[in-house]
Amino acid sequence: MARQAFFGTLALVFSSVAGPGTAAEKVYEGSEAAALRCSNTLALTAVALAGAELISAEEKEVMLGVTVLILEHHVTGTWAQKKAAMAVVRDRRSVTETLEDYRRSAARCLSQFPIN
Repeated sequence: MARQAFFGTLALVFSSVAGPGTAAEKVYEGSEAAALRCSNTLALTAVALAGAELISAEEKEVMLGVTVLILEHHVTGTWAQKKAAMAVVRDRRSVTETLEDYRRSAARCLSQFPIN
């Protein structure tokens, strides 16, 4: 259920900034791939926690905003390319694996990919 809510929210976040057109294929490696994984982890966790009523809607929006800022500051390409890459990252990991990633690495993600 949380994963389904995550897909809808994430699509909404990125469709609002992606604009028209289709994404040309882009391969992300190294630091950019790590930033994508961190963004995915934060976004899915935000939606899961809000869905379980463990955080407020406002806190969820802040976490999703951090996700967008990480992508803006640390990942190259168009929004359509970033959105496509996020889908690849999302589909490679289960919800449980992603939540475990959050527990292990959220603090490191935020220090490795500053948003200000």
